[in-house]
Amino acid sequence: MSARPARFCSGSILRHVVVMAGTGAIGLMAVFAVDLLNLFYISRLNDPALTAAIGFTGAVGYVQIAVSIGMSIGLGAVTARQIGAGRHDLARRIASSFLLVMIVTTAALGLATALFSAPILHLFGATGRAAAQADGYIRIVSPALSLIAVGMGCSSLLRAVGDARRSMNVTLIGALASALLDPLLIFVLHLGLEGAAISTILSRGLVSLLGLHAVRRHGLLGYPSGRHILPDARLVGGVATPAILTNLATPIGGLFITNAMANFGLAAVAGQATIDRIVPVAFAFVFALTGSVGPIMSQNLGAGHLDRVREALVASLKLVAACVAITWMILLPAQDLVVEAFAAQGTTAALIRLFCTWTIGGYVFIGMLFVANTAFNNLGFPLYSTLFNWGRATLGTIPFVWIGMRFGPCGVQVGQVLGCVVFGTWAVLTAFSVVGRLKPGRVAPGLATELPARTAKSALAELDELDEEQQITDDLADRSARA
Repeated sequence: MSARPARFCSGSILRHVVVMAGTGAIGLMAVFAVDLLNLFYISRLNDPALTAAIGFTGAVGYVQIAVSIGMSIGLGAVTARQIGAGRHDLARRIASSFLLVMIVTTAALGLATALFSAPILHLFGATGRAAAQADGYIRIVSPALSLIAVGMGCSSLLRAVGDARRSMNVTLIGALASALLDPLLIFVLHLGLEGAAISTILSRGLVSLLGLHAVRRHGLLGYPSGRHILPDARLVGGVATPAILTNLATPIGGLFITNAMANFGLAAVAGQATIDRIVPVAFAFVFALTGSVGPIMSQNLGAGHLDRVREALVASLKLVAACVAITWMILLPAQDLVVEAFAAQGTTAALIRLFCTWTIGGYVFIGMLFVANTAFNNLGFPLYSTLFNWGRATLGTIPFVWIGMRFGPCGVQVGQVLGCVVFGTWAVLTAFSVVGRLKPGRVAPGLATELPARTAKSALAELDELDEEQQITDDLADRSARA
């Protein structure tokens, strides 16, 4: 693999953040817009059980996606840091090894979810026909979980090398395919929720194929070496494992919220499901920041440009505040149109109006938490992101939602947001403290500085051995050329 310059180590940080997050937001918005269209199509069938089933499948799917996201975060953070440090061959080897690990892990998780879907749905409070419909959807989609994992991993690798355009295009094409297939399968062939499941599998398969092709063009994909798979998995696992635990906190907190809403009937679950699909579209830029600013931080950390790391953190927070303010100004006067579009009535309509009027403002603190977690994962402190996300999902969710239940489903929504204010603010202050403590050369590539000393020494020794192997290879190549 030829040496490529670390793109984010020079030029305007704000421009890098805007370009990476902007292109990422377009791709994410397309994906989540398709999910929103799915809900729109299903809601037009005028069957509350189907609409509630979408909510339950989304809650279960978030658990699966959390694992894929966590692994892709680790993969992107480690490879971007290697690229920033000039270790391009090592970056390719790690990417190839860990993509295989992602495929095997998510395949096992998908099969397990399909086998135990009924008891899992029961934990979320699903009953009756809604549970039966959700169970059918999960049994179709879950065995193909590896497809979305590969797509996410490839997208993370493309962002790691700074190829935001291809990362966006891969996602856009997959979303477009799903948008075309959904109405055909749901309405024309009358397959309902089963049609939405088939469309999901086909679009994810397309994304994974396009992603693999794009990654190969950058020379970041080769045949995994059997003797390097476990060492590479350990390196990425130092970031990926805490990132997975971090991302699992959100769906676990969502389990409690969905269960709380289920106490107030299918209309409350449908309202929560509608909001859960509006949020990713409305705040696609904020969600994209978590995957886009990470490579910028990692490359500059690998290159020792710590002032640019802090600059990336500040720029991200400014963009979060601007995005939430703009979205609020749009949804506040447009809430009647949103309610009408989803044919919402009663409790469902009340929850949508509350979100558009008041609780939407709390997402600035959720965005702050996302940015802080990105900094922790990419700067060698992934355990911090785990602690803050689980803190928000437990102490920042359960007591607030439990109290809110006394005031009905609207109280549940308010309680869900209030805990984010405390943990979002605390996380950002800690992130600035972490950046302030960084020193050039202190963080080893692919290694979290918060790991125990014994583990750190082992990983550093492994990296030194890799350097020696590379040096020997280079010397042999030079001698052969002279000969």
